[in-house]
Amino acid sequence: MPSEGRCWETLQALRSCDKGRLCYDRDWLLRGEDVLQECMSLPKLSSYSGWVVDHVLPHIQKNAPPSETSASSVSTSALDQPSSVPRSPLRNPAYSPVSSATSNGTKDKYESPHTEPVVLQSPRGMKVEGCIRMYELVHRMKGAEGLRQWQEEQEKKVRALSEMASEQLKRFDERKELKHHKEFQDLREVMEKSSREALGQQEKLKAEHRHRAKILNLKLREAEQQRLKQEEQERLRKEEGQARLRGLYALQEEVLHLSQQLDASDQHRDLLQVDLSAFRTRGNQLCSLVSGIIRATSENGFPTVEDQAAAEGALQEMRDLLSNLHQEIRRACEEKRRRDEEEARIKQQESQMQQRPEAHKELPVPNQGPGAKPNEDLQMKVQDSTMQWYQQLQEASSRCVLAFEGLSNSKDSQAKKIKMDLQKAATIPVSQISTIAGSKLKEIFDKIHSLLSGKPVQSGGRSVSVTLNPQGLDFVQYKLAEKFVKQGEEEVASHHEAAFPIAVVASGIWELHPRVGALILAHLHKKCPYSVPFYPAFKEGMALEDYQRMLGYQVKDSKVEQQDNFLKRMSGMIRLYAAIIQLRWPYGNRQETHPHGLNHGWRWLAQILNMEPLSDVTATLLFDFLEVCGNALMKQYQVQFWKMILLIKEDYFPRIEAITSSGQMGSFIRLKQFLEKCLQHREVPVPKGFLTASFWRS
Repeated sequence: MPSEGRCWETLQALRSCDKGRLCYDRDWLLRGEDVLQECMSLPKLSSYSGWVVDHVLPHIQKNAPPSETSASSVSTSALDQPSSVPRSPLRNPAYSPVSSATSNGTKDKYESPHTEPVVLQSPRGMKVEGCIRMYELVHRMKGAEGLRQWQEEQEKKVRALSEMASEQLKRFDERKELKHHKEFQDLREVMEKSSREALGQQEKLKAEHRHRAKILNLKLREAEQQRLKQEEQERLRKEEGQARLRGLYALQEEVLHLSQQLDASDQHRDLLQVDLSAFRTRGNQLCSLVSGIIRATSENGFPTVEDQAAAEGALQEMRDLLSNLHQEIRRACEEKRRRDEEEARIKQQESQMQQRPEAHKELPVPNQGPGAKPNEDLQMKVQDSTMQWYQQLQEASSRCVLAFEGLSNSKDSQAKKIKMDLQKAATIPVSQISTIAGSKLKEIFDKIHSLLSGKPVQSGGRSVSVTLNPQGLDFVQYKLAEKFVKQGEEEVASHHEAAFPIAVVASGIWELHPRVGALILAHLHKKCPYSVPFYPAFKEGMALEDYQRMLGYQVKDSKVEQQDNFLKRMSGMIRLYAAIIQLRWPYGNRQETHPHGLNHGWRWLAQILNMEPLSDVTATLLFDFLEVCGNALMKQYQVQFWKMILLIKEDYFPRIEAITSSGQMGSFIRLKQFLEKCLQHREVPVPKGFLTASFWRS
């Protein structure tokens, strides 16, 4: 068409001008490129032109009329004249614009191809470009629509999945909640069942408890009634017992007072030349009887009616005895008065005979009164020399206590520490003495000897010496002697064999340190006056508890110790004393004599047999003394010893039996059987636990 040729010429003219060389881009605003820079380049076709020429134009040519085909071929040839369109890689069907647009998404909206566009040559190219643009727009719209639909589908799927997940979560929560409800319901049912069972059990227990409580209340009421009844009976018994005990104490005081009146009758003995010792002896026996009753009642709690009757009988007998004594004294006074009158008459006759010698007559011989009989009765008092010796020992003990009074009463902490260390060093070794080997016993002896000699010894991990304090030696000697006696009172009383090792150490220390021996005797005499022997007398105005302490009893809170415990302690101390007088330390000087040997044991035995026996006490002490020391006395005194044993059996046994009640015959029978066995075999057995030569070799 001529118009088309003119347009083409116009385009060629525009192409040749400066303006025609400007590059127009519909997307330049989107890319934000420099417009002036693009104007310097030639107009270019899109990179999709090659694909359009290969795929779109051939399809159009097939459908176009022949005139158009020829024109199109001419235009095509003309189009190809200036420059050949290069083959674009996009001509590969695998890399089509559709696939590119689909794969790149919205990126193609904003990006333009970087390949060199084809230069416009003809209207045909413009048409092609328009088609390309239209295709791109349609393809982009389809891609956008497909993307939108795909996004909507994905969003629907996401919403569906989300809703499904939400529903599943709800179902899971519902199942979980249902499970929890079910478990809670099961737990509640179990708890309710347990609660019902517990309530049932509780009700059952309550019923049983009420039943038992009812039974217990009945029993408690019965027990309370029984207790009240027993308390009332006990109260009445105590009141009666206390009344009887007070009566016994009053009876004892009256008996002791009457005994003092009997003792006061000694002044009439020399004046009236009458023997009143039988009254005194019987009075002492009655005093011992009443004292024994009171000691027995102190063990049993309260005296019985029989005890009170026996004490009243003893009191009545004492009154009768005193009445008989007074009658005897009155008869003696009458007899003395008659003798005096007879002597006066005789003297008058003698004077008359002197005046008349021829009438001289033989004087009549006065009658022998009962006072001419020698006194063979026993006494309750110790010999004066023994009593003086006893008092000297007690005074020496008191002086020793005064000597360390400053150390004993010191408030200084250092002095207290020294005192405690010295006491431990003195007493602990004595506590360790037992039936151990002789070598161990020698170590203990050497330690005690070193301490008394002023040498330092180890005690409690520290070095101790009596030189740490000026009063240390007095303190150690006193505490050591006290501990020896305490071991006899406790250890020997429980284990008789322990008397010998303790005694041999005490004897050795006594030999080297005589003052310790004197203090041992002082402590022994104070705790056991029968070791003197000494029977303390009751003095007017003296408290009964003080008198019992003088007799050796332990009185705590106005309660006297039981008789068995008292005899046990006395037995332990007498056994220790009997062991000391016969043992010597084997490593000492044999040339020297024993500081307190068997002669003192013989003296003790003789003096105690010259004194009136005490119920239960004398028999116990004689048995313990002879069992421990009898063998040594037999070897030392031989015939004299057996004479002493016969004297005990024939003369002293009846006296002991006369004052011993039926409940206290155990010690008397034990002594009697022991002596009869010794007389039968003509030998006193060696005491059990006696230290032999093998002991010292061990």
